[in-house]
Amino acid sequence: MKSLVAAFILFFISFSSFAQKEYDQENSSFFDRVYLGGNFGAQFGSVTFVDLSPLAGYMITPKLSAGLGVTYQYINFKYYNASYSNYGWRTFVRRNIGRQFFVHGEFENLNLQFYNANDDVVRQWVPGLFAGGGLFQPIGRNGGGFMISALYNLLYDDIRSPYNSPIVLRVGFTF
Repeated sequence: MKSLVAAFILFFISFSSFAQKEYDQENSSFFDRVYLGGNFGAQFGSVTFVDLSPLAGYMITPKLSAGLGVTYQYINFKYYNASYSNYGWRTFVRRNIGRQFFVHGEFENLNLQFYNANDDVVRQWVPGLFAGGGLFQPIGRNGGGFMISALYNLLYDDIRSPYNSPIVLRVGFTF
């Protein structure tokens, strides 16, 4: 039950930021098309989890964007007196469908720490290939709003994946 409550809390305090800004395609500079964002997630208790994942994106066309990001995760298990860090990178492409809907594809590669049967620390690169979509609800005129997406990890590995399921839900806001 505690893990369910922790997952629920983590779900609602994880923020993602993606751009839904508009620009004049003919008269815009390179920097008019660049946007910054990312994810931040935190959970505290018997398991402490902190996730920092900034990203930078570029609006290729008014409806298509692509970008890069990095990820750092810190995990601490209080009762086992164990902690470790995961890190990696990701690249994504996103296609807006109208003003509110989008499809999203992402490749992620995380360097994860495992403990093998001999209690030796082992690090491995674990790839993830995500496909899905979501809903963006604009708030105001400056490109900010609320975003929710559902992604499916096509390379999900139930032994090595840092996710509990191949389905990853993201909720967030843009600023």
